[in-house]
Amino acid sequence: MQFDLLKRREFITLLGGAAAAAWPLAARAQQAPMPVIGFLHSASPDGYAPMVAAFREGLKETGYIEGHSVTIEFRWADSKYDQLPALAINLVDRKVTVIVVGGTPTALAAKAATTTIPIIFSTASDPVDVGLVASLNRPGGNLPGVSNLNVELGSKQVELLHELVPTATIVALLVNPTNRKLTETTTSDAQAAARILGLQLHVVTASSPSEINTAFATLVQQGAGALVVSADALFASQREQIVAAAARHAVPTMYSIREAAAAGGLVNYATSITDGYRQVGVYTGRILRGEKPADLPVLQPTKVELVINLKTARALGLTVPQSLLARADEVIE
Repeated sequence: MQFDLLKRREFITLLGGAAAAAWPLAARAQQAPMPVIGFLHSASPDGYAPMVAAFREGLKETGYIEGHSVTIEFRWADSKYDQLPALAINLVDRKVTVIVVGGTPTALAAKAATTTIPIIFSTASDPVDVGLVASLNRPGGNLPGVSNLNVELGSKQVELLHELVPTATIVALLVNPTNRKLTETTTSDAQAAARILGLQLHVVTASSPSEINTAFATLVQQGAGALVVSADALFASQREQIVAAAARHAVPTMYSIREAAAAGGLVNYATSITDGYRQVGVYTGRILRGEKPADLPVLQPTKVELVINLKTARALGLTVPQSLLARADEVIE
């Protein structure tokens, strides 16, 4: 009887010790909840599925997997740029750990909403020029990110399109007027290139998917024989709509996203947006691990890709010069 009582006391003591040892672990688990990433974008989720997948891949490279070690809350403006400030404030109120943004208007909205939560951006514009960071090497503040600089390629896009379609003396440029800075820079560069080449440049605008079809009707009415699509998030998201409209109206079109050429667009000359989002994912993981945003330089791509869809060229009755094919990074048969 005495032996059983002693055993029972020892068991209770051991059980109490185990519970006491487990308590700090449980407390620590409660004190370290899963970090939350706020993902804010001006476009729609369908159009940016490859970029989101690349972002998740970058996170994975740093050891973070959605649903296991990190949570992602998405906010999409569906091309309604005036909703971006409210969506940014919503994520700040949610007290997310970090905010990931795509496009210059989105980055500016997030910057206006918080100076403390780290913001990692992907933008086609020069982030210094638009006021996001102080410098590329030392951005300062809470905004590191990736600048693919596709907005700076407008003049070269016009030049390459002219080489591909030399009979087109009138070229249209599709821009989004709500993305003011990108529109100004792209238009200025394209106009300069058109003057040098002796081309007429007509600017057509669209700020929503429904306006894209109207823009095509306008450029056809103006007699445009070719089109350059600017590097706006709306057009990247609606690339399949634009590719279909270009095919319907038989307008040779230059794009600023490789996925457009893969979907049947004629030609793309730009840096890889998808790879940029992968790098944003890596930066996000590094910040979650404790690195300071101000210490991370703005990344810039080292390669611009020329992709030509030969099948589309044939459908348009175009003969692609061998010199252009030789310079292409990818030819889609």
